[in-house]
Amino acid sequence: MCNAYRYFLKPAHQEQLVLLAALLLRLLVGLWPYSGAGHPPKYGDYEAQRHWMEVAIHLPPSEWYSESEFMNSSYWPLDYPPLSGYQSFIHGKWLQAFEPEAVALLHSHGYETASSKLLMRLTVLVSDLLIFFPASLACVRILYGQEPSSSRVFALAATLLNPAALIIDHGHFQYNCISLGLTTAAAAAIIGQAHVPLQRTGAPIWSPKGAPICLSLLLWCSPQWTERLALCSSA
Repeated sequence: MCNAYRYFLKPAHQEQLVLLAALLLRLLVGLWPYSGAGHPPKYGDYEAQRHWMEVAIHLPPSEWYSESEFMNSSYWPLDYPPLSGYQSFIHGKWLQAFEPEAVALLHSHGYETASSKLLMRLTVLVSDLLIFFPASLACVRILYGQEPSSSRVFALAATLLNPAALIIDHGHFQYNCISLGLTTAAAAAIIGQAHVPLQRTGAPIWSPKGAPICLSLLLWCSPQWTERLALCSSA
């Protein structure tokens, strides 16, 4: 016990503990129920994301936002920005590979199985681990230095253990971790004097019903535009 205590007194090991705690909390949150489960006609958050995956993998991007038999305003229309549509496409392909019935066009509405929910939970978790975790680590290391410190550990904990992000993403099948990770990575790149290319989606990034993800996308673009304006002004 004493050896374990001494081990975690070191900031480098405390950082590892934060990463482990962040992963464990995400897994635990995913065990709890979500809004709308088993309640027709719309079935809640799981069904919204599942339906967007269904639409994204079966329709071309030009039809994602058009009213049609497959995408209509009465049943979870895709109203997030195009980045979210491509995310739904990638994750939809993953879901289709293991459980094609979960994303069958039109015939999967209200489809709820334990296995499909597990697969979708994994898409959120993997997105978080691949994008938000490394971006957060990079950002705190740029801000607080490469050498582990208590300040860096606290900043990492405040970022990765944010209750709102944990509950919304891992409790309700959302993917804010992707745009938040891109926002964090953009800020880290600018602070570290590394210039990153601007996002080019070819469509507006704002959609009224997607406040959390749209806000994070706007936050991602804002520092990059500000940096570009500063570069132009100094040229």
